[in-house]
Amino acid sequence: MMPSKRVTILLIVAILLGGGAIVFAATSAEDHSRQDVVAERAAHVMPFSLGATTHIFDANARGGTERVLAKDPSDKGEITLIREHLRHEAHAFSRGDFTDPAAIHGAGMPGLETMQAGYLDIAFRYRELTGGAELAYATDEPNLIAAVHAWFDAQLRDHAGDAATADHNDTNQSSHPAPADHDAHHSG
Repeated sequence: MMPSKRVTILLIVAILLGGGAIVFAATSAEDHSRQDVVAERAAHVMPFSLGATTHIFDANARGGTERVLAKDPSDKGEITLIREHLRHEAHAFSRGDFTDPAAIHGAGMPGLETMQAGYLDIAFRYRELTGGAELAYATDEPNLIAAVHAWFDAQLRDHAGDAATADHNDTNQSSHPAPADHDAHHSG
C-alpha cells in the first residue's frame, strides 16, 4: 500500500531537517576535531603548554601583533618557554622559515603562502612582556597586511579557547613590557 502524499511530504521534511541537524553536528564536530589536531601538533612544536597560555591577536593597519601570555603570571617556567619560542619564531620568520606554524596549522593555512613569498617586506619585532612576549608583524604592502590578518584569523579559529583578540582580552600588556630584550628583526 502506498503512503499518502501527506505522509510522504512529512517524511521528506523530517529527513531534510534531520539531515540538516546531522550536517550541523558534523560541522561542529569537524571544528572541534580540527582544534584537537592543532592542539596535538602544537604540543610537538611549541615548548610551552597551550592550555597554560593565551594567544592574543591584534590586527592593525600595518599587520598586527601576536602576544602569548602565561595564564598564571607567576609561572616563570612557562614565561621563559614563551619568550624562547617567540624569539626563535622572529628569527625564523625573518629568514622566510614558517616551518613551525605550517607543522601546527597545515601548509594550506590562510595567509601562510603569501607571507612566505613576501617575508622580505615584513618586519618582525620580538618584545618581552610581563607574563610572556609578543611578535609584531609590520609591512606597507596591502597583500601582506591581508595575509597577516588571514593568518591571525586562522589561528584564532584553530586555538579557540586558548586565543583571543586584543579587544576581548582583559589584560592589555603591550604597554607593560618587561625590561629586557627588545630585538628588532627586520627582513628587508
